[in-house]
Amino acid sequence: MQRTFLKIAAIAILMSPVAYGQSLGDVARENREKKAQDAPAVQPKVITNTNLPKDPDAKPESPDAEPGASAPDDSKAAHRRSEEQRSADRRFAAQRRAELRATDQWKRQILEQEGRISTLQARIDKLHASIHFVDSNAFSQGVAYNRYQARQMEREAQMQEQLGEEKNKLEQMQEAARHAGMHTPVYDP
Repeated sequence: MQRTFLKIAAIAILMSPVAYGQSLGDVARENREKKAQDAPAVQPKVITNTNLPKDPDAKPESPDAEPGASAPDDSKAAHRRSEEQRSADRRFAAQRRAELRATDQWKRQILEQEGRISTLQARIDKLHASIHFVDSNAFSQGVAYNRYQARQMEREAQMQEQLGEEKNKLEQMQEAARHAGMHTPVYDP
């Protein structure tokens, strides 16, 4: 019961100014009419973009000249400026595309090099895990087994050397990308 009373009271309070007061539109209209009566007879000049000259360095037009009656040279100059702007936009877009291609190319090359390094490292790890020296007194034909293991160790040493060269190549590529102005995500993905 009390809730119903509160709801009705709230609705009545909210509706009372709308029902008995002036609308905002009426108040604005009265205010505008009052200002129009108090305003001076001379209206201020309103300047819009159509009134402004297209070339800021051009001579100002005379006040009695029509806005659309400018010299034909102005339209040619405006057309030439718009052509120059379009040409500059095309050059900028082409330059941006070239930069993106260069960025993608650097990133792709660096990622490929990192892939070669990780593949080589995995092969080295696998080879290293396969080398097991056993005491020569514990098995027969130890000489052949030790020769095989020795060859595997030589192969591992060669692969370690190759891995070092690949890592140096990666560092050089990253440094070259850095000097080419590439950002960190490109040369250190």
